[in-house]
Amino acid sequence: FESVLLSFDAADARAAMQRRVLAMPLPALLPHHPRRADVGTVLRPDTTAWTRAWQQRQLSNFEYLLRLNSLAGRTNSDLTQYPVMPWVLADYTSEAIDLADPGSYRDLSRPVGALNDANHAQLRERYASLAAVSAEANDVHSAPPPFHYGSHYSSMGVVLFFLMRVEPYTTQALALQDGHFDHADRLFHSWSEAWAHIVEEGNASDVKELLPEVYYQPEFLRNANGFNLGTRQDGQRVDDVLLPPWARGSPAEFIRAHRAALESEHVSAHLHEWIDLIFGAAQRGDAAVERL
Repeated sequence: FESVLLSFDAADARAAMQRRVLAMPLPALLPHHPRRADVGTVLRPDTTAWTRAWQQRQLSNFEYLLRLNSLAGRTNSDLTQYPVMPWVLADYTSEAIDLADPGSYRDLSRPVGALNDANHAQLRERYASLAAVSAEANDVHSAPPPFHYGSHYSSMGVVLFFLMRVEPYTTQALALQDGHFDHADRLFHSWSEAWAHIVEEGNASDVKELLPEVYYQPEFLRNANGFNLGTRQDGQRVDDVLLPPWARGSPAEFIRAHRAALESEHVSAHLHEWIDLIFGAAQRGDAAVERL
């Protein structure tokens, strides 16, 4: 069977649609279904209780982020609105990782595209230039509102970049590239290399955040199906993802350490800042501009 997502502009329109559907002959409807359209109390979660439970350590950081993603309409069933998670570590080159050291962590108060201070001038210049054009045009159709980043922290391409080694994402990645894997030099090859590219000076386009799988699923790091992912220009064959030295070559150890970092005291103390960037007040407007 196929599932269908219907989106309504208002609750009364949703209820009217439900009433019409429930008035139809529905052979598969449960025998004791009340055929009542008012499901608001079922669909409306108690988000205040969620936040209180999270603050009191009754909900893990991982679980709280999953709930926020769901509340925002993000789902594993839609690659264009896939759940998003933060990069929390900034050390992918050391032989050992010290999760008690604040220096091991990424600054969660700033967007991933603004973590390198050297890029701030370029970002501010772009924003100011676009703001001037937008003000002069006074028309969003001919000149969109100003922005810092021309790409997004989450997209179908980002999801498939990370998950292309496991199905059903492999099939989706092939479909995106007309039946072929992307050029080997553009594929996800090395964890430390992916992070270095995001924070390198001059980067203003690679602003991807992470996925939930990074915190619980080691399988996406292995090329267990033996896909021919090609050879890079430097002669390296793309196969399993190259892990940071502190992972000791073990995807399971990498996931364990990554999850421990997500649940650490340091991240717990600063995660609300990232939540504001993605789901809250700092998504746009003056609050977003100030987060550089």
